[in-house]
Amino acid sequence: MTRYLRLLGIQLRASALLAAQYRWDFVVDGVISLFWAFTAIVPLFVVYGARRTGIPGWSFGEALVVTGWFILLQGILDGAINPGLAQVVDHIRKGTLDFVLLKPADAQFLVSTSKFALWRIFSVVSAFVIFGLAFRELGRLPAAVGVLESLALLVAATVLLYSLWILIVSAAFFVVKVDNLTYLFSSIFDAARWPSSVFRGALRTVFTFVIPLAVMTTFPAEALLGRLERSTLLGAMVGALVFASLARLVWIKSIGHYSSAGG
Repeated sequence: MTRYLRLLGIQLRASALLAAQYRWDFVVDGVISLFWAFTAIVPLFVVYGARRTGIPGWSFGEALVVTGWFILLQGILDGAINPGLAQVVDHIRKGTLDFVLLKPADAQFLVSTSKFALWRIFSVVSAFVIFGLAFRELGRLPAAVGVLESLALLVAATVLLYSLWILIVSAAFFVVKVDNLTYLFSSIFDAARWPSSVFRGALRTVFTFVIPLAVMTTFPAEALLGRLERSTLLGAMVGALVFASLARLVWIKSIGHYSSAGG
């Protein structure tokens, strides 16, 4: 474990040095990230309007908490998960994944931490600003228990996002071109900005169990608001472990289908 933590530190330091070389790009990308966060909350103002009664069961402030979680997870996805895993597809196409597989460390760990987009930290900051605005609108602060539960669900949501991305990337070992899958997932994930109660019937089932968007944003928001049931929290944690185990199994099986540059 100590060895992999040291490797993670090296990878983070390399990404930080790269960002320092292109400081203006870092600043410009950060400003764009802030602008994107602002556009993410605009639909709420449209839906709620002057009376702010848009989504049944959710006040404007409560829905704003969901949007904050969406922006936070989008920052984690684009800053820590997608940059490294997106390069795997190119490695597979060019047959250069050999250089990763030959290293004396777990290949999944190496590709997952090979690159970080540190400018996405602005999205994290934006999310916490939105949380502050949301609870100011609600006129109260979150309870300590709710904060702890939401942090646990943040870990579960990150694991789910990472696992889903591993499953998508693993498809490249079989079909090589998975760009359409990544675009499709990004489009689907955009629905996570809304509370899960807006979905009905089959869509609600899909976005809870198949592509668990509710676990990623709605459940953490409910925990922070102090209205999430403990059984739901436990189910979300177990579900994240199941997805992680499935993703690991699929990754290992997929590597067996890799054709190297020399083969």
